[in-house]
Amino acid sequence: MMRALWTGASGMIAQQTSLDNIANNLSNVNTTGYKKESAVFQSLLYSKLQRKTTNNEGDPKPVIGQVGSGVRVASIISNFDQGPVNETGNAFDMAIDGNGFFPVRMGDGTTAYTRNGSFTLARNTDGTLSLANPDGYQLLDTNGNVIRFDGAMDTSKISIDSVGYICLPNAETGLAEPTNTRIGIAQFNNPAGLLRMSGSLFQESDASGAARLESENPVLKTSRILTKYLEASNVHTADEIVDLIVTQRAYEMNSKVITASDEMLQQANNLRG
Repeated sequence: MMRALWTGASGMIAQQTSLDNIANNLSNVNTTGYKKESAVFQSLLYSKLQRKTTNNEGDPKPVIGQVGSGVRVASIISNFDQGPVNETGNAFDMAIDGNGFFPVRMGDGTTAYTRNGSFTLARNTDGTLSLANPDGYQLLDTNGNVIRFDGAMDTSKISIDSVGYICLPNAETGLAEPTNTRIGIAQFNNPAGLLRMSGSLFQESDASGAARLESENPVLKTSRILTKYLEASNVHTADEIVDLIVTQRAYEMNSKVITASDEMLQQANNLRG
């Protein structure tokens, strides 16, 4: 009976974690570039109901069965399926059609990666302009440098082609031409191993492997950049509601296991010799 109490408690804890994860997904259904997270469960150790014994002929007796010790959340994994792409009309909004990530410079100088391509021009202390996301993190090029523009230039003439090259107007013809500056779109061998930060930001880890720039790896399938578009969250509200109901029912079942075990213990405690 004590085993049943701990088994039910472990199930309630695991389902509560799953419930919190579903709530987080629903709260980010409108977050640009957000990737759905899912809880992965793992069974705890099993115990045999019968010790290893032999019959009168010395042959081992069959094991009656095994009893589990409960369940736990093994990990929270991200789903990197492509989200729907919506047109915004903003010149510096970008959506990635492919497996790439935008690299951005964090406040502490480290590099983070995101699928959120909502960028605007921000003025730096030296008077130059750079592309930054809503949190102020600056977009990086293939060399890991912040992409900068002359603060006095006509920013309406800046454009970005489908592979990430910054295009500026030719002084003679006035037509937009690609420059040598290219957005450093990166891919990972195991995106599920990325460390999630806040919102739609990720950092590389040993599990994800080092970032691989598409411009330096011809074996990688090059992502396509769609300007004036943004990738929406890949969370499907209907699926999350169904998962929410299933999780609530599983939580109730585990709570009833504890209730039943408590009643059995109470009856055993009330027995008189």
